[in-house]
Parts: sequence; structure tokens; C-alpha cells
Amino acid sequence: MPQESAVYTHGHHESVLRSHTWRTAANSAGYLLDSLKPHMRVLDIGCGPGTITADLAALVPDGQVTGLERAPEVLDQARATAAARGVDNVRFVVGDVHALDFPDDAFCVVHAHQVLQHVGDPVQALREMRRVTKPGGIVAVRDSDYSAMTWYPEVPGMTDWLQLYLRVARANGGEPDAGRRLHAWARRAGFAPEAVTATAGTWCYRTPEERAWWSELWADRTVSSSYARLAVDGGHATEAELRRIAEAWRAWGAEEDGWFGILHGELLCRV
Repeated sequence: MPQESAVYTHGHHESVLRSHTWRTAANSAGYLLDSLKPHMRVLDIGCGPGTITADLAALVPDGQVTGLERAPEVLDQARATAAARGVDNVRFVVGDVHALDFPDDAFCVVHAHQVLQHVGDPVQALREMRRVTKPGGIVAVRDSDYSAMTWYPEVPGMTDWLQLYLRVARANGGEPDAGRRLHAWARRAGFAPEAVTATAGTWCYRTPEERAWWSELWADRTVSSSYARLAVDGGHATEAELRRIAEAWRAWGAEEDGWFGILHGELLCRV
């Protein structure tokens, strides 16, 4: 089986986890929730700090949820999240979506949020997700689409941020415009078109509190995270350019009329 070849662009710096721990099943997996039943066995791939995973576990109280993450260092936080919420039908393991260490037909639902944009072979990942899903089960994936992100007003430096991010992510082996490609990847992975329900979802940051939170985490991520190191080491930007982009984020966040929209592709694939 192929192994992961891409580099995770964001890493797990505090500025990244600040975003990841905001995510819930409601704001990040709403398209899936009506399909969940109390008895289901669920695999949550790319679980990170476990906030979505713990929510899913609460929604399948008679079932079992497994959170899988390639980076073992974040799983202590995931276990603490589950413990704090009092969910005991969840476990966390290290693994690679390209070669899942589970038997065929092991899960009722296999879920991955913001994962396929970062992997080296998203089609192989979907094949593996399909393999470990039992007949009649669901593979559920959701990914953002960076080129479809939009904001107002057009603060100088924000377009530079987007173009830089696209370059860095693709140099690392990922596809930042994954959202628009999910349905095509699913077809190549062997899902019949009639078995796939494709939808779109959004996040929107508009209030002063939302703008401050979103702009500050991206300003910090731009100069302090693994993304910053990869941008400089890969020759995509200088440290001075990163500081300028970070200030552009802060300038946008201070705009009274500031608005930021994120488009996601979503798939429910019946096995």
C-alpha cells in the first residue's frame, strides 16, 4: 500500500489548534449528522485535537468512535477533550489514511474533515476509506477550497497571502482547492455517481469577535507555524514578506466592514 508522501502544511502550532478546537460536528459535519444512528461504529480520520470526534461519539452512544491521526503528538489533547466531555465510547490511534490498519467492512461511517486537501494521493485515501466501510455504510468527506475563499474589503497583502498559500500547499504535495475536486476523486476511487451526494457548506466570519479571532490566528500562523517555516525553507517567501502578510491579516481584521467566506465541498458516498 502507498504511504503518505505529502507534508502537512499547517502543522500543530497553537495558532493552528486555535482553529481546529473551534470545530464541532455541528459547524463542520452538519451534512452527515442526519445519517448517524446510535449504534454506529465510526472512524474519524484526521481527528486532530478531537473536538469533532468527541461530538460524534456523543451522537452514537451505543456505538464506538475511533479517531485516527497521523501526528501522535496531538492525540493527548484529543484524549483530554473526550475525557472532559465524559464520552467513553471513543479511542484514538495513529495511522495513515493511504493504508488503514483495519479489516474490510469495519465501520458504518468513515469521516474525514479537511484531510484530502493535505494528502499525497486523495484517490487512494478514498479507496481505503471505502474498503473499511461496510456495505450500506457511508464515507463522508468535507474539504475547503482556497481559491474560492473570498473577503471584503480588499486589504493590500491579502491576495498575496492566498497566492503564497496555494504555492506552499502544492509544493508540499497537497491540493488546496480540494473542495471542488471531491466528487471527481470519489468517482476515480470507484464510487458510482448515483451513490454520491455532493453538497457545499460555508463558514463565515463577520462580527468583530469573529474577525479578531480569524485574523489573529492567521497572522500568527503566517509567522510562527510550520507553514511559515515551509514557506521560507521552500523559497516561496522571505520572513519580511511573511511579516507583511501577517500585518495584512490584522489590517483586514480591524476593518469595520470586514467579511470572510469559506466554501467547502461535501460528499456522502454510499458503499
